[in-house]
Amino acid sequence: MSDSAEKIRNIAIIAHVDHGKTTLVDGLIRQTLEIRNVEGLGDLIMDSMDQEKERGITIKAKNASIYYNDYKINIVDTPGHADFGGEVERTLRMVDGVALLVDAQEGPMPQTKFVLKKAIELGLKVLIIINKVDKPAANCPRTLSKIEDLFLDLGANDDQMDFPTIYASGVQGKAGDSAENLQENLFYFLDKVIETVPQPKINLDDSSENPLQMIVLSLKADSFKGRMAVGRIIGGKITKNMAIQAMQENGIVKGRVSSLMVFDGLGVKEIEVAEAGEIVMVAGIETVGIGDTITTEAYNKALDRVHVDEPTIQMTFGVNTSPFAGKDGKLGTSRQIRERLYKELETNVGMRVTDVESSADRFTVSGRGELHLSVLIETMRREGFELEVSKPQVIFREEKGQKLEPYEIVEIDVPQEYQGIVMQELGRRGADISDISPNEVGTEFHFTAKMPTRSIIGLKSLLITNTKGTVIMHNLFDEYAPMAKNIQVSTKHGSLVSTDTGTSMAYALDNAQMRGVLFIGAAVDVYQGMVIGQCAKDEDLELNPTKGKQMSNVRSKSSDDALTLTTPRPMGLEQSLEYIGDDELVEVTPINIRVRKRFLDPGQRKRNK
Repeated sequence: MSDSAEKIRNIAIIAHVDHGKTTLVDGLIRQTLEIRNVEGLGDLIMDSMDQEKERGITIKAKNASIYYNDYKINIVDTPGHADFGGEVERTLRMVDGVALLVDAQEGPMPQTKFVLKKAIELGLKVLIIINKVDKPAANCPRTLSKIEDLFLDLGANDDQMDFPTIYASGVQGKAGDSAENLQENLFYFLDKVIETVPQPKINLDDSSENPLQMIVLSLKADSFKGRMAVGRIIGGKITKNMAIQAMQENGIVKGRVSSLMVFDGLGVKEIEVAEAGEIVMVAGIETVGIGDTITTEAYNKALDRVHVDEPTIQMTFGVNTSPFAGKDGKLGTSRQIRERLYKELETNVGMRVTDVESSADRFTVSGRGELHLSVLIETMRREGFELEVSKPQVIFREEKGQKLEPYEIVEIDVPQEYQGIVMQELGRRGADISDISPNEVGTEFHFTAKMPTRSIIGLKSLLITNTKGTVIMHNLFDEYAPMAKNIQVSTKHGSLVSTDTGTSMAYALDNAQMRGVLFIGAAVDVYQGMVIGQCAKDEDLELNPTKGKQMSNVRSKSSDDALTLTTPRPMGLEQSLEYIGDDELVEVTPINIRVRKRFLDPGQRKRNK
């Protein structure tokens, strides 16, 4: 028998990126669960994906459960980046309360407002955790004051305004009722969860029998059990071998429960029956999808589907057409790419995929931001896919004869000596600056501005270069509004384009580096139409990087033997996507990321200019 609803608490951990959600959850797991070889699991147990560990961010929401004082507490660790807001939105439908983490030094940030707004709209109980109180510049009273202002701005009700405040240092595994009175563990936080988060709400039907109602909020793939629906039981109970049905947008699919599991610590365990209030994994309907209602044939009523904000950025994915296609990856046909993209839609609710009518081997993929799409591309290349992708473009809307574009709230922190550079760039890009404020010691300035999404593309990399890597920038979608007309940003640039196919030579690159910044070094395979660097002028320059020095029987000067090449600019996936122009593509393979012209033949480029 599953735990009764009175002894269950469902809570999500939400916060801005890098405010310490995953570290705090790891601390709770280490202090409450008996795990063998816990040290071997690494620093961040919950960030299990390779990209999460490499990027230092949470991408997918994760479930875990802990037992404390006879209570089972289901905890969901959510992403903090705005691009993965779809994960946060559906996760909040699973829980009855949220713990909002705020950095004691930085205070509320753009994503803090986004996740808190979603929680308040759903009427969830909010606990505040002021984290990282051990930071030298931590200012807890100021942070708490800003949080209260944020609650008022978002229209929180009286019950939500009466929130408990917990002070913590996640990295030390300590929490308490003040920054000066931290306990040696995080149990103060768990006591507050049990005390303030309500037990799971249960839908009671008018009939004598309480029917099964469960909404599917996530999917898990199991090689033995098939597709497993993850969700919370809103009413009734579910048992193994029970006849169920999934109520979908376009009909009803019937099945039988072949496997029923609940979260237990970091893993899951098989059970026979689960009651309302529990978060479960159910197998038995192979075509179940996110947002479906699992119920019985007798009840036959659907719950409200999950609503997720629409995408704002789109790119074109296509079959790799470069001369080196097929050398690195094993998956590159249009059928394989199409199947993979449509499979992504099963679990990635914030993404959209459509076929390009004019081409059978290209697809338009829309997402919540550049990071949202680049994570998918990186995942596909690690799976062995080869593809080429276009420059990110914003998605425009037409309403009442007026063209609308997405706007975002941007927050930038930069040292004092670079504030002029930021001001100038924001002005050129049509930003409406609402706040410029120095920190307490006057060494850094904080900018808050609203600006079109299309003028944000490429802004971060530009500011990182111009401020020598000292800038910190966050952005969050705000609204669709009429198109801005005062934007002076130009994405035009000149590229150094290879005219030949072969292996790059140091002799040719030595001449090329005088005309711009190189992306490649010597002994690299190149092909005609491949971009090998950025030209110093805003026009393309074609050259032959495979050209070697002519050999003769005349002794050359010793200075010719020691060519010194400048270190090439590293062009990763994100850097390449921000660099390319409208006539360029990024070739993505499991081993290489190359920038290329859309038309490789120089004659065809001239005709299509």
